[in-house]
Amino acid sequence: MDDPTEELGLEGAGRSTLDAAAIVEVDALGKDFGSFAAVDELSFDVRIGEIFALLGPNGAGKTTTIRMLMGMLAPSRGQVRIDGLDCFEDRAMVMAQVGYLPDEPLFYEHLTGGEVVRFCASMRGMDMREAAERTTQLAEQLDFAEALDEYALNYSMGMKKKLALVCAMLHGPRVLILDEPTNGLDPIATRTMITLLTGLAASGTAILYSTHLIAQAEKLCHRVAILHRGRLAALGTPDELRQTFARGTTLEEAFFAVTDAAPDA
Repeated sequence: MDDPTEELGLEGAGRSTLDAAAIVEVDALGKDFGSFAAVDELSFDVRIGEIFALLGPNGAGKTTTIRMLMGMLAPSRGQVRIDGLDCFEDRAMVMAQVGYLPDEPLFYEHLTGGEVVRFCASMRGMDMREAAERTTQLAEQLDFAEALDEYALNYSMGMKKKLALVCAMLHGPRVLILDEPTNGLDPIATRTMITLLTGLAASGTAILYSTHLIAQAEKLCHRVAILHRGRLAALGTPDELRQTFARGTTLEEAFFAVTDAAPDA
């Protein structure tokens, strides 16, 4: 199973979300580190029920943008809002609506997966019975239930990703922000995660994710933003980007055209 998105027949799915209301708003966003502008004049939105991808070469500003969305960094200029709330000034209220999956999840390794989830639930003030039911449901969907009794010390990267996703979705967030969500997953686990994400989007969750897997983004996402040197280089549906920058061939070719990168670079 080389391409789980192709197996699921996802290409072109869910285009009706393009008419939905925006819940994530990035407006003329900028972040400077000294004299270096890591992000500059970046504007886009993510809509309810939409899967939105951030693509770009290393150093394009994807991680910095995500950190501002998560309230970890204050913008140097511009605004970033989720459901009308400023992501830095109103971080506590924003985080109640957001689930976050980092590229490399870190856990206290001498806790079991189940203990990690219960800790996350307690930090969010969740009812523990409700949290337990939600954990069981999510773990079964991710084929992860048996691993909850294992210590995080013994987890592979794929297992850590699944545990982090359970924690991210535990409180039923309206927005999911995912950094390389399928990195470290085998094809079967990738298919499972993609099935879960498409189902969440269909039920109204807004999903923004950063990835280097251009072919996956082409089939999975409703819209794609290509970042280059901290700026928005292109934005549109995969089909729009293919037609505009690659004569209708592939999103990968459009990406290379936008970023001036050679395919074998």
